[in-house]
Amino acid sequence: MLDLTTVNATAADERQVFDRAPAELLVIGGIASVQTGAAFATKLFVHLGPAGTVLLRIAFAAIILVAIWRPAVRSYSRYQLQLATLFGLSLGFMNLSFYEALDHIHLGIAVTIEFVGPLAVALAGMRRRLDLVWALFAATGVVLLGGVSGANAEGVLFALLAGVLWAAYILINARVGRSFTGGGGLALAMAIGTIPLIPIGLADAGSALFTPKYLAIGLGVALLSSVIPYSLELEALRRLRPGVFGVLMSIEPAMAALAGFVVLGQDLTALDVVAIALVVVASAGAALGARASAPPPVDA
Repeated sequence: MLDLTTVNATAADERQVFDRAPAELLVIGGIASVQTGAAFATKLFVHLGPAGTVLLRIAFAAIILVAIWRPAVRSYSRYQLQLATLFGLSLGFMNLSFYEALDHIHLGIAVTIEFVGPLAVALAGMRRRLDLVWALFAATGVVLLGGVSGANAEGVLFALLAGVLWAAYILINARVGRSFTGGGGLALAMAIGTIPLIPIGLADAGSALFTPKYLAIGLGVALLSSVIPYSLELEALRRLRPGVFGVLMSIEPAMAALAGFVVLGQDLTALDVVAIALVVVASAGAALGARASAPPPVDA
């Protein structure tokens, strides 16, 4: 029988770890995890298609998160349930659009185009002139890293759609972090996001979806691409403005290029290195600005 005391103690320990870690470090850790998972996910496309792959990823992530957090659905308000539904739909279709883009264009290019979403959030949330400098640095690095010249048009459209949904994810995620305690809201949203993907994923993958080997790989992708990064980002957004979070996400194209190099053997050019330097500087500047402008703690 499951020892609930042990589970609660473990959750409390995890909360202490999250509280001690800088919010900026949580974001960067989430980025590294999700891009590594994306690189491994592309290896499943030939067997399951992008929709079948994303169904495994989201479904496994939902199962894991629900088992950990056990969201008490009946205790949530109507507003919380609506928020979780919007969050889940944005999660599900953002990932479906992104995987469809990966089926047509290079990982680095897809992530670069998708980045228009968080970059728009960053620009919309600017409060200081220095923040605009970091955003311009990030935008320059993104353009250099993965120019879309000659890219497949269908892939570009899917990546742009993923970017729009990514922007929605950032804004809704911030509200989920404030409206739910722990990861209950994320777990419920992930379960909701799985539902519309079921018919699409089954149509794409067919019976291959239930092959033990692919199920095992799908579980690994779910951990790397959903459970770990979304949990880290949810905690980070409890302490970061959405605009600052959007600028920090400028590391995403650089991480995608690095994951492509390590996992898929894609070489980095000198221009890629310059672009990576620009986005790293932008992210570091945003992190320093966020720390400098953070409100002082309130005494209990």
